[in-house]
Amino acid sequence: MTGNSFGTLFKITTCGESHGGAVGVIVDGCPSGIAISEQDIQIELDRRKPGQSSITSPRHESDSVHLLSGIFEGKTTGTPILLLAYNTDMRPEEYETLKNIYRPSHADFTYQMKYGRRDVYGSGRASARETLARVAAGAIAKKFLNQSLNIEIISYVEQVGELRAQIDHTTVTPVSIESNSIRCPDLDIANQMIRLIETIKNEGDSIGGVIKCVIRNVMPGLGEPVFDKLSADLGKAMLSINAVKGFEIGSGFSGVHLRGSQHNDAMAIKNGQPIFTTNHAGGTLGGISTGEDIYFRVAFKPVSTIRKQQKTINLQNEEVILEAEGRHDPCVLPRAVPIVDAMAALVIMDHYLRHQARQRV
Repeated sequence: MTGNSFGTLFKITTCGESHGGAVGVIVDGCPSGIAISEQDIQIELDRRKPGQSSITSPRHESDSVHLLSGIFEGKTTGTPILLLAYNTDMRPEEYETLKNIYRPSHADFTYQMKYGRRDVYGSGRASARETLARVAAGAIAKKFLNQSLNIEIISYVEQVGELRAQIDHTTVTPVSIESNSIRCPDLDIANQMIRLIETIKNEGDSIGGVIKCVIRNVMPGLGEPVFDKLSADLGKAMLSINAVKGFEIGSGFSGVHLRGSQHNDAMAIKNGQPIFTTNHAGGTLGGISTGEDIYFRVAFKPVSTIRKQQKTINLQNEEVILEAEGRHDPCVLPRAVPIVDAMAALVIMDHYLRHQARQRV
C-alpha cells in the first residue's frame, strides 16, 4: 500500500506535485452511463483554485481540467477515468533557499525521515495542490449522487479563530455559501472573518478555523460494520486533507456535556415512516446511515508558511532562523470548502456502491 489511493469500489488514485508538470487522478469503478463533462468538473475546481480573492493565495492557476479517458459521447463507460490539470505558474526558484531547511509544521522533516529525500519545491506531494485531483474526482461522485439519488452535499466555513457563525445548518443553501469570499452563510460574521483574515495577512501570520459539512437525503443503510463504518470513513477522508487536525460527527465533543436521557435520539412514526425526533447522532448509528442528515465539523490548523521569523533546524542539525516567503493562503478555509465536499462525495459514493453490491434477496 502506497497511500496514494482512496476508496473500495469507487476508487481514486492521485498523482502529481505542487511544482511539477501536472496534477492528475484516475477514477476506477465509476458506473457507466453518468453524463459528465469537463465543465461539470471545472465548476468545482474553480471553487478550489488559488487567486480567487484577497484572502487566498495569489498564485495564478487556471486549473483547467482535461478529461482523457473513460468517457464516450458525454457519458462514462465504466472504464477508468483519467483527469489531468497542468501546472502553469510554477516558481521552484522561490524554494532554493529552503533546500537545506526544515520548515516549521511542514512535512519537510517527516518526508526526509521516511524516504531519505524530498521534493523541496512546495512540498511536492505534501502540498495542498494535490487536493485538486480529489476535487476533480469528487465532482463526478457529487453529480451522480445529486442527480440520481437527490443527495445534497454542502460545506461552509463555520468558524475562523474565535468568530463562529450563528446559523442553523439545516437552513444553509449553496447560494448563501457562495455569497461571499469566505464561504460563510452568516453574512455579518462572514464580513468580520474577512476583516480578521486581512489583518492576519498584513501581519505576516495565518489563522485556522472550522468547516461544517451537511449531507442531506442519504438513504438509511449505508456503511459497513465495525471497521468500515460510514462515520469512520468520513473521519479518515477528512483527516487525510492537508492541515486538518480534528473531526467530529453529530454532537461530537459537545455531547460530553449531556446525559443519555438528553442525548439519545427518540424515534417516532411520521406518514407511516420511522423518523428521529432529534439528530445528536449526526445521521449514523453503529456506523450506518439512519436517513437523517449527516453532519460533521472539520478543524483546520493555521497555514504553516508565514512571514514571521521562526526557529527551526537545517539538514546539518544546526539551529537557524527562518522567515519564509512565497505565495500562500493566510487562511486555507475558503478554498478547503470544495475539498471537504469532494471527500464527502467520494465516501458516500463508495458506500452507496458497496450497499448496492450486497442487497438482500
